Amino acid sequence: MEIMIRGAVYHIEVKGEGKPVLFLHGFTSDSSTWETIINKLSKSAMCIAIDLPGHGKTVMPHNDLSRFSMEEVCRDLEFILEHLNIRAADAVGYSMGGRTALSFAAFYPDKVRKLILESASPGLENTMEREARNKQDDQLAQFILNEGIAAFVDRWENIPLFETQKKLDIEVQQKIRKKRMQNKPEYLAASLQGMGTGRQPSWWGELNKIKHETLLITGEKDRKFCQIAKKMADQMPNAKKMLIPETGHAIHVEQPEKFGTIIEEFLYTD
Repeated sequence: MEIMIRGAVYHIEVKGEGKPVLFLHGFTSDSSTWETIINKLSKSAMCIAIDLPGHGKTVMPHNDLSRFSMEEVCRDLEFILEHLNIRAADAVGYSMGGRTALSFAAFYPDKVRKLILESASPGLENTMEREARNKQDDQLAQFILNEGIAAFVDRWENIPLFETQKKLDIEVQQKIRKKRMQNKPEYLAASLQGMGTGRQPSWWGELNKIKHETLLITGEKDRKFCQIAKKMADQMPNAKKMLIPETGHAIHVEQPEKFGTIIEEFLYTD
């Protein structure tokens, strides 16, 4: 379905009935990345998967970069839940979507019940780190605009973060690539420059205030995010971490059945 929110047209997939669960995808992906997980969970839950700004079929207002900021995206999520008559939802987010889910819980704590953050971070701790990351993201955004989506996807697929995905069945890899190729260069660039890791609010100093029951999931081979999850768990009062063996950054892609079982048990064990 499509929902008009403050001048943006959000593409949203809704399946199942029961407790609402909000699914937020990673950079270059879209709502379809959750298909296997939702097919499992929708037997007992209302699954809501959103194409985040800059991705998939969601259409943002032209020439308004401010609408891609984390604050504005989270405000849109609040409106989306209101439109669907949902008071609060569990939130599942991967990577960029994990940063978004955490930000949504920080901005609108009453709108979130439980949090599942897959390979996610609270942003960057200090100004120097943020400035360096913003410079990198600006350069990458310019590369996307100058070289086009195919050249960018070739580059993106070969970063170390996704090395473990090269072990997936070729059909799965081709499906992921096809989805990435469907994104528009100007939208991906705007996403980087609007809600990138360096531009979003840093939640490191606020983690002790996030009281939601939280599960931090990381893949064993993704050492950077394993370290981030450990540090987050030490500061969040109701968080626990889970390490998935022989897996990299995108656990829900590399081990979808296991990921589905994990979140099902976490969300419905009170």
